[in-house]
Amino acid sequence: MASPRTITIVALSVALGLFFVFMGTIKLTPRLSRDAYNEMKRAYKSYVRALPMLKKMGVSSILLRKTIGALEVACGIVMTLVPGRPKDVANFLLLLLVLAVLFFHQLVGDPLKRYAHALVFGILLTCRLLIARQPEELPPEKRMLAVKGDEQPLIHEAAPEKGKMKVS
Repeated sequence: MASPRTITIVALSVALGLFFVFMGTIKLTPRLSRDAYNEMKRAYKSYVRALPMLKKMGVSSILLRKTIGALEVACGIVMTLVPGRPKDVANFLLLLLVLAVLFFHQLVGDPLKRYAHALVFGILLTCRLLIARQPEELPPEKRMLAVKGDEQPLIHEAAPEKGKMKVS
């Protein structure tokens, strides 16, 4: 049976992956929701206006929106379907994107209700990354330390409790 840690990582990976595929698709095409697509276009225009540095670098609102949307779709697919280390890389990239989007929202002075979802999903991405990076807990029978070919219990398991004397 899978460990609770594994189940948590898989559930978060699939849910977050599907969310970012959906949100990235909304940024790229009006097929899912014309209203949401138009709102994204308006929002990204305000982000580029608030950061004149982007215009100087030749980054238009369309390029910014489509780049972020494509990264969200690509990372979302990796989070949903690809096993192993690539999920952690996609998780990290999505976390950076969420931080950038939060910065944009703050820059233009959006109210909290406009970016609350980004905060929540940023927290979920952080939690998933922290859980995935923790080492797997070994069962007690596998917690043996090999010393000179002989298996010895780990030091903290072999030591008697404080105040108690071990009698053999």
